[in-house]
Amino acid sequence: MPNIDPRTLAKAMKKMGVQQTEIPAEEVIIRTEDKEIVISNPSVLKVSMMGQESFQISGEISTRDKTSEDSQLEISDEDIQTVASQSNCSEEEAKEALNNSHGDIAEAILSLKESDKAE
Repeated sequence: MPNIDPRTLAKAMKKMGVQQTEIPAEEVIIRTEDKEIVISNPSVLKVSMMGQESFQISGEISTRDKTSEDSQLEISDEDIQTVASQSNCSEEEAKEALNNSHGDIAEAILSLKESDKAE
């Protein structure tokens, strides 16, 4: 707001029950179904008002297509074989589990073992 002293504004906001907290974030990522919105060098304010919390974020905005990120994931044959042998599944199932876990071998094995228990 132009021509308003910051201290006066802060006092007025406090009287109205509005609290602002700056959050020292390095990066903010908003994931949607098909893309990620990445905000680099962000300025993040957490605003609490009347029992509700909201965030105000500004910074350098870029987007990433989720499908291109998934296709860039390189999974070695050794990882696939490890997951397949540890979870007693096919290599195709192991590869799918590794893709779903973004290459995390332990998470892929656990997810396959849990799906066996559910069946």
